[in-house]
Amino acid sequence: MLELTQRDILLGKKASNKQDAIRHIAEDLVQKGLVAEGYGEGMLEREAQNSTYLGNGIAIPHGTTTTRHLVNQTGVQIHHFAEGVDWGDGNTVYLAIGIAAKSDEHLGILKQLTHVLSADGIDDALKSASSEQDILAVLNGESRKGLLFDESVIMLSFPASDLISLTAVCAGKLKNAGAVGEAFVADLVAKIPTNLGQGLWVVSSSKAVSQTAIAFISAQSAFSNNGAEVKGLIAVAASTAEHIEVLNNLSGLVFDGKTSELFTDSPESVVKALTEVRQAGLSQVFKIKNAHGLHARPGAMLVNVAKKFDSKIWVANVSADGAQVNAKSLMKVISLGVKRDHELEFTADGADAQQALDAIGEAIADGLGEGR
Repeated sequence: MLELTQRDILLGKKASNKQDAIRHIAEDLVQKGLVAEGYGEGMLEREAQNSTYLGNGIAIPHGTTTTRHLVNQTGVQIHHFAEGVDWGDGNTVYLAIGIAAKSDEHLGILKQLTHVLSADGIDDALKSASSEQDILAVLNGESRKGLLFDESVIMLSFPASDLISLTAVCAGKLKNAGAVGEAFVADLVAKIPTNLGQGLWVVSSSKAVSQTAIAFISAQSAFSNNGAEVKGLIAVAASTAEHIEVLNNLSGLVFDGKTSELFTDSPESVVKALTEVRQAGLSQVFKIKNAHGLHARPGAMLVNVAKKFDSKIWVANVSADGAQVNAKSLMKVISLGVKRDHELEFTADGADAQQALDAIGEAIADGLGEGR
């Protein structure tokens, strides 16, 4: 499996524009013996077709399918630009990861990067990085904690008869998990939870939060609060936006009248209900025939097709874990780790849903820019 290492990183690089940056990366790929002369032209051609900028100050310049024969060995060359390079469309790159891949070995790196690209402050961390270790720590996600939402912050069938008790337990769970401090606990207990309906309530605070986290407590027996039923409480500790997707899933459960899925007999079921909600709509399954799966270029083309339609569109890799993601997000699509012959299920919801599915199917059949 291809992995990023400190040996792949070169600091102190400068470039007047992205074409200049790509040429220097290509030269180093040649010097390392990873590619033959001429691969750089393929990298420039690829960049002209679609920008390789991923987000958060990171770009992944690489060659085209027609220059793949020039790859001697799969590998990468990483250039760090502390001053940044204009990558077009108002995007500044601080880290360019030049990829030379003989087949689909690089998909693991792309999947790894999607987790980094969804975090806040990554571009600032890359800009200020002063060592290879600093950069690798950012790329490996060592500098971000991510969302805390697991068994440690879930308690089922707690014997409570009022919302204050449920709120205090949620706050205590989050504090014991190391996600919040005393000020959070005091602020949360002082708040009045909001009734979402169907016995579910929610309360939140951003005070003294060291890690964005979500806690859930269900009552042993339902009780009443000012005439409204209480069966459980969700508490949110927010310091970043990493909880938004869970809250969107929660809204879907409430709208569909399916909050009963949270009142189960296992914490694992609660986590699954809020993180793997299946979106409704028209669905269709397509098989990816691209020789090297959905790497950046075909992935970008697929996303561009989806963005042409007003409908909400989700996609799941049914050949892997099957979790749905936003089909209009390149990062989410790449995170699916789609390889050749993997089957993708697209779900579209909106007035032009069928047209969207038809267009996606046609684009996949045509090879997503790489031929049939």
